[in-house]
Amino acid sequence: MLLRLEAVDTYYGLIHILQQVSLEVDEGELVCLLGGNASGKSTTLKTILGLVRPRKGKVLFAGEDVTNRPTNYRIAKGMAIVPENRRLFAPMTVQENLEMGAYLNHGEAKRGLGRVYELFPLLRERRRQLAGTLSGGEQQMVAIGRALMSGPKLLLMDEPSMGLAPILVERSFDIIKQVHEAGVAVLVVEQNANVSLSIADRGYVLSTGRVVLADEAAALLQHEDLRKAYLGR
Repeated sequence: MLLRLEAVDTYYGLIHILQQVSLEVDEGELVCLLGGNASGKSTTLKTILGLVRPRKGKVLFAGEDVTNRPTNYRIAKGMAIVPENRRLFAPMTVQENLEMGAYLNHGEAKRGLGRVYELFPLLRERRRQLAGTLSGGEQQMVAIGRALMSGPKLLLMDEPSMGLAPILVERSFDIIKQVHEAGVAVLVVEQNANVSLSIADRGYVLSTGRVVLADEAAALLQHEDLRKAYLGR
C-alpha cells in the first residue's frame, strides 16, 4: 500500500475536524475523495501532506510512518501536490514554472522536463510563453507538469475542477487520467463526484469529518444516496 491513513483524528484547536478517518491508495491507483464544503476534504489533504498533524491515528507512506515527519520530508519521499486554482507564477514562462517543481532536486530537472514534455507535447511548444497568458486547460497542464517534475510516487490533486468551465473540467480530468495511465498513483480531492468517479478506481465520501461511504468507483456511481446528494439524480 502506497498511502494509508489509519483512524486519523485531526483538530483545529478544540474543534474536532477529522474523526477516525481511514483511507488507502495503492501504487498505480486513482482514488477520489469526495465531499461538500466543510466535509473535511481539505483537512485530510493537509494531514496527508503534514501541514497539520493528527492528534490520533497514523499516516503511512511508502512503507514508513510519516505521521510526525515534516512536509518537505514527505515531498522528498515522493508526494506532490497540484494546489487548488493551480497557483502558477504568471509572469514566468512555462518552463520556468515547470523547473520550480524540481526545487528539492535540481539534478532531476532535465529528466523531469523530458518526462513532462513527452506527456504534454503542447507544453514543449509553449515552453517560452508566459504562464499567465495560457488558457485554463493549458495552465492545468503546467500545474500537473510542475508536480510531476520530481518523479513522484503519489500525485495529490486539490479540487482540479475549481474555477473551470464545464468543457475544461472534462479536459482537465482527461489529463489526470493520462497521468494515471502513465503509472502515477493519484488521489483526487473533489466536489464533482460524477466526473471524478468516471475515471477513478475507487472512492471515499466524507461528511462532517467522517468517511461515510467507501467502494469501487462504479458502485459509488450507482449508490442511491450519493446520486441524490452529489449527482443531482
